[in-house]
Amino acid sequence: MTAVYKSIDLFAGIGGIRLGFERAFGESIETVFISEWDENAQKTYYANFPDKPRIEGDITKIDEKDIPAFDICLAGFPCQAFSLAGRRMGFDDDYKGLSRGTLFFDVLRICSRHKPKVIFCENVKGLTIHDRGRTFKVILGALKQSGYTVYHEVLNSKDFGVPQNRERIYIVAFRDDVRSDGFSFPEPMNVKTCIEDIMEEEVSVKYYLSDTYLETLKRHRERHEAKGNGFGYVVRDLNEVAGAIVCGGMGRERNLIVDKRLKAFTPVTPIKGKVNREGIRRMTPREWARLQGFPDSFRLPLADVHLYKQLGNSVTVPVIEAIAKKVKHVLDQSM
Repeated sequence: MTAVYKSIDLFAGIGGIRLGFERAFGESIETVFISEWDENAQKTYYANFPDKPRIEGDITKIDEKDIPAFDICLAGFPCQAFSLAGRRMGFDDDYKGLSRGTLFFDVLRICSRHKPKVIFCENVKGLTIHDRGRTFKVILGALKQSGYTVYHEVLNSKDFGVPQNRERIYIVAFRDDVRSDGFSFPEPMNVKTCIEDIMEEEVSVKYYLSDTYLETLKRHRERHEAKGNGFGYVVRDLNEVAGAIVCGGMGRERNLIVDKRLKAFTPVTPIKGKVNREGIRRMTPREWARLQGFPDSFRLPLADVHLYKQLGNSVTVPVIEAIAKKVKHVLDQSM
């Protein structure tokens, strides 16, 4: 069967957006171009999508004329400039002067040439309020000036079958000649999950904190609390949802859990002190993958330090799939 729709995967990461769209579109979608500059992310991507095409590097150095024709642009452009956890530098309210160093406008540069039917973007919720909303206004205005009807919505991952409190902004832009007035973002699924549902059956002792490090975390939090700050480690209730796993893989100590199933307390990696007896541990990379809705068949081939970063930077696959189904319905109706 020949794919009906051709897509490109920009800022591809480990392929979460592609996976969500492939789940929704099935065999009627084909990825014809991929760009991801991080070599470790490329390795995880190749492990899960070994087919062609090969992954290209820095999108800013790729000529739009060298990209094959496509119908759907998938672009989870980097969030660091707009994140509530970052410095929120963003960019100035000057559309024509934005192309230098602003990766969203590489998306626009490519799409302005190829005029795909759909542009799909995902980013942090902070994008909507950055610079009092001016940054988001510029992005929406640029898409509209390029000939697109734009829809956007903030959705929370916990409403789509995964136990993670993760709000993200999703932008779906249909080319003006595609009748999209019937498009709407998906409603929350009536499925409640909790951390306990995604826990691995067996977990290595290496994920359990040492008593020395745990005491350091406690003292650190006490110092901040004394100053009226809320910073510190968090032990999550297994019957609740996790906090957002964040850009860069930071914040593992914000999603600690108590798991008292450990029987062998001999360390397998160098630690200071002993393995704590309270059962406090970090979640594993596989558990983070489950928090993002990746199936257990999704390969995690690299060291933990890389996987935490990649999964924290990735997307929640079931949310992408739910939106993609709505996109497919509009496209199919317009054919």
